[in-house]
Amino acid sequence: QTVAATLQAAFSGKRFRVYAGTDVTGIEIGGALKNVMAIAAGMSDGLGFGHNARALLISRGLAEISRLGGCLGADPQTFYGLSGLGDLVLTCTGDLSRNRTVGVRIGKGERIADILAGMQMVAEGVMTANAAVDLSRRTGVAMPISEQVHLILQEGKDVRAAVTELLSRALRKEKD
Repeated sequence: QTVAATLQAAFSGKRFRVYAGTDVTGIEIGGALKNVMAIAAGMSDGLGFGHNARALLISRGLAEISRLGGCLGADPQTFYGLSGLGDLVLTCTGDLSRNRTVGVRIGKGERIADILAGMQMVAEGVMTANAAVDLSRRTGVAMPISEQVHLILQEGKDVRAAVTELLSRALRKEKD
C-alpha cells in the first residue's frame, strides 16, 4: 500500500488525479476487454446506428467484462471505476481510439486485413477478441459481443448479420 500511496501522491496534480487500487486481475481484464468493446462500438458508429446503439454496446460490454472478471476472481467494483467504466467509455467514444477507429472502418465496409496493413500502431482489441472468446468458452461465461467481434474479425462474418444475431438473442432480465 505504501508504494501505491507514494506513486499516487507523486503523479497526482491540479490537472491529473490518480486513484490507487490493488485489484490487478480486474484492472488487467478491464484494460484488455475494453478494446474489444471499442471495436464493437466503432462498428456500430460506422454503420450509422447512433448514440443509443453505442450506449447499449458500452453497457452490455461492461456486463460481459464484469461477468468474466468475477469468474476469474476480480473485484466487481473495479469495473465501475476509472480503470473499468472510465476507460471503457473513453475507448468506445474517443476519436483517437485506435480500436474504435478499426471498428468504424469495418462498419463502413473496409476489410480488416487492409485496415491493419495501413496502421502505424497496434489495435489491441483485434487479437484480444480471440483471447476473450477462448476465455469465454473455457469458463462458460457468456460473452456475445466479444463472440460477434471475433467472428467478424477472424471469420469475415457480415457486420449487419452479427448485429442482427445480437439483437435476436433470447429476451431476459438485464441482470441475467
